[in-house]
Amino acid sequence: MTRYLLRRIGGGIGVLFVVALVVFGLFEALDSDAAAVALSRDGGRDPSPEQLAAVRAELGLDRPAPVRFLDWAGDFLRGDLGTSLVSGRPVGEVLLDRLGNSAVLAVVTTALLVPIVLCLGLAAGARAGSRLDRAVSAVTLVAESLPSFVSGVILVATVALTFRLLPAVSLLPTGVSAWQRPEVLVLPVLCLLLGASPHPVRVIRAQTADVMTSPYIETARLNGVGPSRLLARHVAPNAVSASIHPLAGSIVGLIGGIAVVETLFAYPGLSQELLRAISARDFPFVQSAAMLMAGVGLVVYLIADLLTLAVSPRARHVVLGGQS
Repeated sequence: MTRYLLRRIGGGIGVLFVVALVVFGLFEALDSDAAAVALSRDGGRDPSPEQLAAVRAELGLDRPAPVRFLDWAGDFLRGDLGTSLVSGRPVGEVLLDRLGNSAVLAVVTTALLVPIVLCLGLAAGARAGSRLDRAVSAVTLVAESLPSFVSGVILVATVALTFRLLPAVSLLPTGVSAWQRPEVLVLPVLCLLLGASPHPVRVIRAQTADVMTSPYIETARLNGVGPSRLLARHVAPNAVSASIHPLAGSIVGLIGGIAVVETLFAYPGLSQELLRAISARDFPFVQSAAMLMAGVGLVVYLIADLLTLAVSPRARHVVLGGQS
């Protein structure tokens, strides 16, 4: 197990390094930098070469690209996320200001996603071919085919504008936590659930239906095991073990889904600040935010791998073999 963990952690570090290089390379490929954007906004016209050179020198953008990347990487490894080229504030401080709201959205969605996915998948798969199964399959198929922004627009048009049950936008006053205004979370969370739940529900449903037709389940039925006990003790563990990675994929997918939903509902999370930073060519902020999101995704997948190894003897045998 120790060697497996070290191998996975080493692979994760390699992935983070590739993410850092890709983001840096994309920024270098852009047709402008933070100095050009700042001067164009301030002056309203194209800046002179002398002005550009002065601002680039002030922001450190006149140095060679490899030197700037290595300087950022060295600071990042020491825990210094750098300074925003736009606001002049430490990137870590700016991230913390907005990360809390995005984390609330992600935590609430995940807390609802897991039980909803498990219950729907198990219920549909245990009654394959029934009306419930057909209804769940139809709804998940429709939800999976709709992009998040389409689902969000439909929710706003019906729930907020037609029935006026909830606010159409999820604005929060400065200094107010999302926990203090739970009504602003309802539509964004519903939109995220519609995007994240269909695939794992379908996976669990298929796995459950397959397990229900296996010989040992038939034997358990013949031995008088009741439906509830059969589902809880024999079917669910096998179906759930197969659902861990699809669920992990849906949770990681929330990173991209949250960006769309926060923009759609004007929710004051990390994505708004990230979009502003991209438009302003604020490389330190975008690079650090990208590393943070990639790191969260890697941690979620590592936890999913460990959970799979914990609940599946077959996975332990295949992956670990004789390792300790």
